[in-house]
Amino acid sequence: MMRKTVPVLLVLLLTAACTKVIENTIEKTVYEIRQVEVPSEDGPTALAYSIQSFQVLPTNAPAVNKVRLQQAIDWASSRGASLYIEPVEGGYPIQSGIVLKKNVSLVGAHGPTGRGTVYNGAPTGSVFVITDTGAPFLTVQSASQVKGIQFYYPDQAYDDPAKVIEYPPTIRVSQDQAVNGVTLSCLTFYGTTFAMDFRAQKDHPCEQILFEHCYGYPLGGQFIAIDYCYDIPRILHCHVNPAVMREFKGDYPKAMNDHVIRQRKYTYWINHTDNAQVIDVFTFGNYGGIYLGASTYGQMTNFNFDCVCNGVFKDGDTPFNRIWEVAQGSIIANTSPERKLEEIHPFLVQGRGQISIANVDAFSGDNPVLTNEGQSYDFLKAQGSEWVIITAVNCRMRNYACDSPVTLANPEAQISFLNCSDKGGYLYSYVHDTHAN
Repeated sequence: MMRKTVPVLLVLLLTAACTKVIENTIEKTVYEIRQVEVPSEDGPTALAYSIQSFQVLPTNAPAVNKVRLQQAIDWASSRGASLYIEPVEGGYPIQSGIVLKKNVSLVGAHGPTGRGTVYNGAPTGSVFVITDTGAPFLTVQSASQVKGIQFYYPDQAYDDPAKVIEYPPTIRVSQDQAVNGVTLSCLTFYGTTFAMDFRAQKDHPCEQILFEHCYGYPLGGQFIAIDYCYDIPRILHCHVNPAVMREFKGDYPKAMNDHVIRQRKYTYWINHTDNAQVIDVFTFGNYGGIYLGASTYGQMTNFNFDCVCNGVFKDGDTPFNRIWEVAQGSIIANTSPERKLEEIHPFLVQGRGQISIANVDAFSGDNPVLTNEGQSYDFLKAQGSEWVIITAVNCRMRNYACDSPVTLANPEAQISFLNCSDKGGYLYSYVHDTHAN
């Protein structure tokens, strides 16, 4: 319905099963939809529809905001519309379990806020404030976008590992349909357990998933996980650090960082992908940097994994098309959940396939913000019993305990190091080839 005297669109929305969540909800609700200008550094100013037009308000109860935001998404899906998370003091309390349907963008005001916005001791702006543990906060479908938003869990433990709350993932890919084309950009996560879970089902894979400029420090150890994602997933410019709440709460203390390491998870976890791209990623204070699963291949460049147990774990399930090129990065491997030096490896390689390493700097040392051994056991360990090819060139390998930077626990591994430098600063070359003529 439309009134000519009002220069806005009046849209009739149906409230689906709302009476089970909040009381006194009328069956049909009329909202005055208001467009707002959203500044963009990438191009001209864009127009979006304010979520406040749908009565998503900072003064509402979380259950009310969930229903109304879902109504806004339902309305926007057929239109391919963008919903603007208008910045407000303290953000929007909201219940989890929202479905971001096809064609909808949720857009906020922020770039990644790597140390937090702050007002009255909490983040402020385009912020969703989450306190329940009932479901993933947001489940995404195809052709959707989440950008410029902060996710805050105020009840999460800050200094006592025994009080850590195991929240479901903040953002999850749909489990009951294929998902194609999702952009996750300029997002910050405070107090999350698991930030972005894109482990799709084999029968419902995902494609063209883009993660960029996302920041956080998940207390469960996993920031991004991808499974059954074809046609090139991309992880670009992401930063995981226990100082993410410095502006309003402070850095996580040593006990919490040790807790994250004890979870034995990898910040970035990838499996069943085609030619995955990982560029400019960082993590600090976790068990692992990145897991490159048995059924995946791709490239990783310009990375830093600081204060980890294992930097890069490369697996492989076939000799065909299971190659990773890893270049231009640094790994500081110095910690172990059980204080076992022999567990600490910048590179851990098993299975079949190949890994090519170029221009990677590995060094270790003490760091006061977490329990550590101050060194790694070696530079690279090859384990298992299958034929795998490992090559490394121009790598600087320092602060490892063994006499040799290479631990050969797989007699079938084919290994070649060229123009590298060992812990003494001397040129190092190494070849192990049981198949040589």
